[in-house]
Amino acid sequence: MTDTSVTYELKGRVALITIDDGKANAISHDIASGIHEALERARREAGAVVLAGRPGRFSAGFDLSVMTSSPEAARNLLKAGADVAIEIHEFPMPVVVASTGHALAMGAILLMAADTCIGAQGNYKIGLNEVAIGMPVPKFAVELARTSLSNAAFTSAVNHATVYDPAGAVVAGYLDQVVADDAVISTALTHAAELAERLDSNAFALTRTNCRGASLEIIRNGLSNDIASFVVKIPDA
Repeated sequence: MTDTSVTYELKGRVALITIDDGKANAISHDIASGIHEALERARREAGAVVLAGRPGRFSAGFDLSVMTSSPEAARNLLKAGADVAIEIHEFPMPVVVASTGHALAMGAILLMAADTCIGAQGNYKIGLNEVAIGMPVPKFAVELARTSLSNAAFTSAVNHATVYDPAGAVVAGYLDQVVADDAVISTALTHAAELAERLDSNAFALTRTNCRGASLEIIRNGLSNDIASFVVKIPDA
């Protein structure tokens, strides 16, 4: 692994990919690259994937120091994050997220890209807060929201920047289940192992394309314009 903030461990047929930068798990170019490398390894070795965060933080979103440094830097990092989300969304085996705490902005986007999300109980914030902090929600994330969030929550979650607690995140569709803090990763691993054992890998991969091919086509066809049109509020000097 090129980034020590991203670690990989094979547990039976499940690849456990953990993000832990010791801070907020903000998505940087290095972390995005580390996740990509881990997913490539999982393709060769595993039957399912668990993507986990550090205790109290799944991911607080993009690295704001990069996102607010210049429009070009923001767009480059957005592209790196979009590529990770797309790879997870089309991954040819189940991807289970162990949402170990706060999951905001890009963190919430990663939840929406996965198959199943197990969340931690606690005073945690989950959601797309972009519009409240001066960023538009990019189109690729909107398309992921259409496939994962409830119809009733869609406008509030995406356009109104509603942030949920874990119980509310289950109702909205970000999470599938909430368990005790110390059981999040083990529950995710158990669920991923069951999927890897029960599902035929070739049939899963083909059905993945049937289920998500249309949304991925929309995302890919519009991604260049999506990135080029992205704007972010740059703080006054």
